[in-house]
Amino acid sequence: MHLQAIDWIIVAASLVVCFFPALFFGKRAGKNTSEFFVSGRAVPWWLAGLSMVATTFSSDTPNLVTDIVRRNGVAGNWVWWAFVLTGVATVFFYARLWRRSGVMTDLEFYEMRYSGKAAGFVRGFRSVYLGFFFNCMIMATVNLAACKIAAILFGLPRWQTLLAVGALNVVFATHSGLWGVLVIDMVQFFIKMTAVIAAAYFAVTLPEVGGLSGLVEKLSAMKGPGGINYLDILPDFTNNWDLAIAVFIMPIAVQWWAVWYPGAEPGGGSYIAQRMLASKSEKDALGAVLFFNVAHYVLRPWPWIITGLCSIIIYPQLSDIQAAFPNLDPNLLGHDIAFPAMLKFLPVGFIGLMVGGLIAANSSTILTHLNWGASYLVHDFYRRFMKKDSTEHHYVLAGRVVTVILFVFSSSLVFVLESAKDSFDVILQVGAGTGLLYLIRWFWWRVNAWSEVAAMVSSFAVSIIILILNKNGAAISTHAALLITIAVTTISWVSTAFFGPETDRATLVAFYKKVRPFGPGWKKIREEAGISEAEAKATHENIPMALLGWVAGCTVIWSSLFAVGNFLYGRTGYAVGLLLVFIISGLALLYVINRLWLHGGPRTE
Repeated sequence: MHLQAIDWIIVAASLVVCFFPALFFGKRAGKNTSEFFVSGRAVPWWLAGLSMVATTFSSDTPNLVTDIVRRNGVAGNWVWWAFVLTGVATVFFYARLWRRSGVMTDLEFYEMRYSGKAAGFVRGFRSVYLGFFFNCMIMATVNLAACKIAAILFGLPRWQTLLAVGALNVVFATHSGLWGVLVIDMVQFFIKMTAVIAAAYFAVTLPEVGGLSGLVEKLSAMKGPGGINYLDILPDFTNNWDLAIAVFIMPIAVQWWAVWYPGAEPGGGSYIAQRMLASKSEKDALGAVLFFNVAHYVLRPWPWIITGLCSIIIYPQLSDIQAAFPNLDPNLLGHDIAFPAMLKFLPVGFIGLMVGGLIAANSSTILTHLNWGASYLVHDFYRRFMKKDSTEHHYVLAGRVVTVILFVFSSSLVFVLESAKDSFDVILQVGAGTGLLYLIRWFWWRVNAWSEVAAMVSSFAVSIIILILNKNGAAISTHAALLITIAVTTISWVSTAFFGPETDRATLVAFYKKVRPFGPGWKKIREEAGISEAEAKATHENIPMALLGWVAGCTVIWSSLFAVGNFLYGRTGYAVGLLLVFIISGLALLYVINRLWLHGGPRTE
């Protein structure tokens, strides 16, 4: 593609609007690690929530959704729609607990919750494992998508794209800390949403597509791989049972609670926990996560889905994409590249907006992962185990140096990855089985540091064994591998909780007094802490009300998501019915939120 002068002006304007405000936070971010990594714990709910949404809207996200739609139809998105259950559970059961903990990173939690050398080991190991290796894999996936988009739009090789995005992201990540990331995210979210809505609009209006009615008519007459109907929101349970298991039953029944995935961690974690810990109160932490889940699942998906569906009509086969872009590197060819291939139909001006939006999408995610990964490596590893008594200025400088290292290493991984979907599957597999532990550890005192070690080791070991077996012709399906990993991992950590060494009582009592986890799993520790049942009830969450909020929240998100889809399909009857469900569940959700926020008053310390 060749951008006109107006396109370049729009790109430049988008970058100035996004990044210029962040320049003013350099001095504040350099004060101390609290400002650099958690914004001084002064972030309002709406800014924290917008930042979460912007972070999970990266340059690989439209590519991933397009890949899913082209392979498994709209119903294939249940592999991530199921995480609604995780996200809303975090709102009503975990957000306030995280904020009460007062830790700087979620890894610091380990030495507050557990005791002994095992607690320190888990914190140190996960700081490197997640902050460096796992984090770099995610950033490589995001930058791979940027490389594919740049290859389609401008014919750039990978190294040139990485150099360009690296120069932009590293400079601002090292300069402005989390405050700059939050402000950049806020502006980028609106630019990105405008861009992808424009892409969907111009894709639908192509003569080959014929508007929304033409899209529905043409795709209704087509069958995808395995005979799927591309438009189905639920998979076909009668004629394609294997696909239904893989994309719906497994995610809804198992995956949401059993798998650790960044941005959708059971119980909250990674940069989601970082935003909760940076919030200025418990109320803001709860509001931020609720806003994030609504925006993440309701506002964003359909523009991507519509563009992906249009790409099926324009480029039915991968060979059609290769023919349309003859200079494209064959190693980059895949279903995920269909999204950037659709951008060739954007008119002048909107191409510039899309380029600006894609740069914003890449930056919002990379900036967060650079800051989050640096917080782990500096606060949870370097400061904790290597240099404990240096100045705040020294640790901020260390954070800036680590930021550069993270980007360089993640960029090297871009050359060995093939698609966003493949990386998504690998991350899910390696994190399988650990999710239940992250849910239960807040509500059962017997979970100990060695349980965390057992979960990590068994999950990783089983994943590697299955990978080796598949390489040697075993042909273990993805969902079978997931179940095997979950079963082995769960048995390992539960057995360790029962038979392993108990956490020091003083540590448990101190944790209980500070965080006040609720439920019968802490009864014994509550009694040892000398806290009466009446006193506990005065500060604990209302469990039945939280359960109602969880159900209502999930219903609000799914009903609104599918109401939008049915309106777009022209199925007005279904859409109106879902809209009524949305209104009723929304009223119940508002009732629960008011009760929980007023119950005992939100704590702000």
